[in-house]
Amino acid sequence: MQLPFDSLYRHGFARVAVAVPPVRVADPAHNAEQTLALARRAAADGVVLTVFPELGLSTYTADDLFHSDALDHAVEQALRRIVEESTGIDTVLVVGAPVRAQGRLFNCGIVIDRGRILGVAPKSYLPNYREFYEKRQFAAARESLEDRITVAGQRVPFGADLLFTATNVPGFVFHLEICEDGWVPLPPSGFAALAGATVLVNLSASNIVVGKADYRRQLCASHSARYIAAYLYSAAGYGESTTDMAWDGQALVCENGELLAEGARFTESPQLVTADVDLRRLAADRLRMTSFADTVHDHHDRLASMRRIDIELPIPAKAVTLRRTVPRFPYVPADSAVRNERCAEVHHIQVAGLSTRLAATGSQRVVIGVSGGLDSTLALIVAVQTMDRLGLPRSNVLAYTMPGFATGSRTRTDAHRLMRALGVSAHEIDIRPSATQMLHDLNHPAAQGVPQYDVTYENVQAGERTSHLFRLANQNGAIVIGTGDLSELALGWCTFGVGDHMAHYSVNASVPKTLIKYLIAWTVQTGDLGPDADEVLRSILRTEISPELVPVAAQDDPASQDQPGQSSEAVVGPYELQDFHLYYLLRFGYLPSRIAYLARHAWSDHTRGPWPDLIPEDDRHEYDLPTIKHWLAEFLRRFVQTSQFKRSTLPNAPKVGSGGSLSPRGDWRAPSDAVATAWLDELAQNVPDA
Repeated sequence: MQLPFDSLYRHGFARVAVAVPPVRVADPAHNAEQTLALARRAAADGVVLTVFPELGLSTYTADDLFHSDALDHAVEQALRRIVEESTGIDTVLVVGAPVRAQGRLFNCGIVIDRGRILGVAPKSYLPNYREFYEKRQFAAARESLEDRITVAGQRVPFGADLLFTATNVPGFVFHLEICEDGWVPLPPSGFAALAGATVLVNLSASNIVVGKADYRRQLCASHSARYIAAYLYSAAGYGESTTDMAWDGQALVCENGELLAEGARFTESPQLVTADVDLRRLAADRLRMTSFADTVHDHHDRLASMRRIDIELPIPAKAVTLRRTVPRFPYVPADSAVRNERCAEVHHIQVAGLSTRLAATGSQRVVIGVSGGLDSTLALIVAVQTMDRLGLPRSNVLAYTMPGFATGSRTRTDAHRLMRALGVSAHEIDIRPSATQMLHDLNHPAAQGVPQYDVTYENVQAGERTSHLFRLANQNGAIVIGTGDLSELALGWCTFGVGDHMAHYSVNASVPKTLIKYLIAWTVQTGDLGPDADEVLRSILRTEISPELVPVAAQDDPASQDQPGQSSEAVVGPYELQDFHLYYLLRFGYLPSRIAYLARHAWSDHTRGPWPDLIPEDDRHEYDLPTIKHWLAEFLRRFVQTSQFKRSTLPNAPKVGSGGSLSPRGDWRAPSDAVATAWLDELAQNVPDA
């Protein structure tokens, strides 16, 4: 079945639910009614797996009533009803019930799929301390003598070693554990995750005491992070006996350390908490984490013995819209407090990296080209604050602005203002004479006044600037600080060799363009550089991104000389969109169609979802699917096929974020002669044009 492009199930997501129905103690008929009502709600919402609390059919607090034949009979009838009515409910149910088998009573999770019981998982660890006395009523999973039992008239697999594997949703494998199982030092879910489970389910009846909700939340989040999995937790709620305990009905869905969803606690209303789990992200992280695979090897015998049960999940044929928030700026947190913390951390990494490099080289001076643009501005700030950290004068930063044939008056003025405000050694070298001489030597038509503004014309200027910087470094016993950023390296938007590609040490090489803007804005917010610097930094943030290599006169629009003659984004695409594409390809290696799907979800409607507060309303852009497809194709062609040779010879630079770097010695090793056909074909075939 080919799902619509807009369906989350087509792109490696799955909607799951944690349900907490109101119950009556020892009233399975009532509890089954509540269970079915929530199950129908979940199915109508496109949920494929719905989890209920521990012993939800009987209630956890039945105590010695568990040994009553009447309660056992009522549970059996309730379970049969749920199985029968599940034939018309398109969601897999996981319900909790006491099960008599082998002359013992087990506390179980039962998997029900449209009229069939697929398996029964007994609890492994029975708490028998403080307020818990489960060993009085129940036997543990290890006490079972058979691996199959009869439940509600069906002969089914029985054990804590069951993995339920979806045959129609790649990567969806779930496992059941029950309450205390998740609290022990080596939980069953850990071994299940190593054996391939990506969705870990915990049916719980954890009572509430002060502080316990926070601990549960931390426990579930940490489990999901440690096992690179989703963790679904459903705790018993309203209606459980309050003779000696109280119940809050906490419902949680966590994924890889992040809390995706949580329900209301202490409510009498039925709770259905849904979340869209990202299965492909989990698979990508497990694939790259070699120590995860090593741990699998260390427990091979136990993992190989786990039983796998195939299941076809009831995926809706219609489009199911993704509800999960996909940040527009994966490198830039929308929350201002988190963003400020992130900016401070990145800044400290950059300064620490440059400080260590200066100590290693024995140099106390740096040379840097200052253009009045974003990248050189951030690099200059890092250089200045490195000198402050080392107790050296800021005059040891030898800063040069080098106007060429297309340098605008605004950027040139801002470069001088910034150098002056920061107190560095400020200089200007006009590269036009030397660039003109090279054009003469090359017999280039532009040397004779012909307006031929080709790549040679542009790179002559870029090369002259870099050549001057290296010779200045030789002359002054300094090192050249590179200013280029991660976005430009990904797109190959730099001049190779003797150009902005090269430096003695780079500070921005793993910082994307979108984050550079916020690092500069954050610097203004801190006020650390003083009001004069802050004023010019605000001006730089408002300047259009441009290499300034082609004169304005060469453009069709006779703009003012105060404006750049080129727009980088008109050539390589909007950086905010290309940074989005870069993150999901570099960090996870996703299919182009999935990246396009995520980009559409994040960028198609500027009124949906949070924005970083530093972006004014009129700069909050949106992109339709054809635009996304166009620029993603440009990104893939540049990233995979045309620009790797530049990244294979990068100068040293510190990695600053988990989003990755492109250093051949760090995150990214790739052939320079690869072709992008596989990526471009997948994009063309699986992303509609409208």
